[in-house]
Amino acid sequence: MPIKLPDSLPAYDILAREGVMVMPEDSASKQDIRPLRIGLLNLMPKKIQTETQFARLIGATPLQVEFSLIRMSEHETKNTSSEHMEAFYRPFAEVEATGEKFDGLLITGAPIEHLAFEDVTYWDELTRVMDWTQTHVHSTFGICWGGMAMAYHFHGIAKHMLEAKAFGCFRHRNIAPASPYLRGFSDEVVMPVSRWTEMRQAEMEGAGLKTLVASDDVGPALVEDTAHRALYVFNHFEYDSDTLKQEYDRDVDAGTPINVPVNYYPADDPRRAPMNRWRSHAHLLYGNWVSELYLTTPYDMDQIGLASTDLRK
Repeated sequence: MPIKLPDSLPAYDILAREGVMVMPEDSASKQDIRPLRIGLLNLMPKKIQTETQFARLIGATPLQVEFSLIRMSEHETKNTSSEHMEAFYRPFAEVEATGEKFDGLLITGAPIEHLAFEDVTYWDELTRVMDWTQTHVHSTFGICWGGMAMAYHFHGIAKHMLEAKAFGCFRHRNIAPASPYLRGFSDEVVMPVSRWTEMRQAEMEGAGLKTLVASDDVGPALVEDTAHRALYVFNHFEYDSDTLKQEYDRDVDAGTPINVPVNYYPADDPRRAPMNRWRSHAHLLYGNWVSELYLTTPYDMDQIGLASTDLRK
C-alpha cells in the first residue's frame, strides 16, 4: 500500500519518480481500510527536504499511511515559502484543538543545539506537544534534537556540548538484536551524524531507558523509552546521500571552520561523490517502526492514549 500525500506536495512527484508508492488523497479515500495516521512535526529550516526524506522512509512499507504535516503555531520559518506552509502544514494549536489522535508522530531535529532548551522561542509549546503525545499519540519518534528534547522533558537528561562537531558517518553497534525495531539489522551499522551535542550512556541507563544502538565514538544513537511509548534517535538515518555534503559545502563557502565529514567521501576526498552506506538500515528502522504501529495501535483511534495497548499480547 502507498503513502497518502496531496498530489501538489513537492514530495509526491519526487517519490513517484523514485518508485515509492504514493496515492493522491481522493484515491485513498475510496479504499475500505483504516490507514495509519502519522504526523510530522517539522522543526527543520528546509521543510521540503525534510518532509520528503521522512515520507520516503515511511512510505516504503506495504501499509497505507496518511501523512500529516504539522508546524509550531507561532514560529515563522525563513527558509520555506509561506505559500507552501499555508498549503500543506497545520499549526499544532489547531491539531490540539480538534482532539484528533495519531498512530505515530515524528518530531524532527532543529539547528539550535547551542541554546538551552528553555531558551528556544517555542519551547513552551513544544512541551505541550510532548505532553499531548501521551494522550493522543500511540508512538512518538524523536529525531536528533527532537529526541534530546524529549529525553530532557520526560527524564531531565541534559545534552552536553562537544569540543568539536560530530560530523560524518560513524560505525555503531547493534546491542539489542532482539528488539522488534532492529529486525534485519546487521551487527554493525553506519549512521550519518551532524551535531555539536551528545547524550551520555550512563545518564540514559540512570533514567531507565534502553539503548538499542550505540557508538564508541559518538555515544548512544537509538534509545527506547517504553514508559512514554517513544523512540529517540540522535543521528540522521533519514539523510539523503548528499545532505552531509550540502552542510560541508555551506560551511566551506561561508568560511566557517569545519572538518571533512568522517568516513563519508571515498578516501576522505571531498572532490569525490559521497557513498550512501546507511540507506538500507534507514528503511529497516522506519519500516520496523511502522510495522510496530500496525501491530500494536488500537483499531479504534479513540482508544489511543487511554491505556498501553499491545495487540500482540
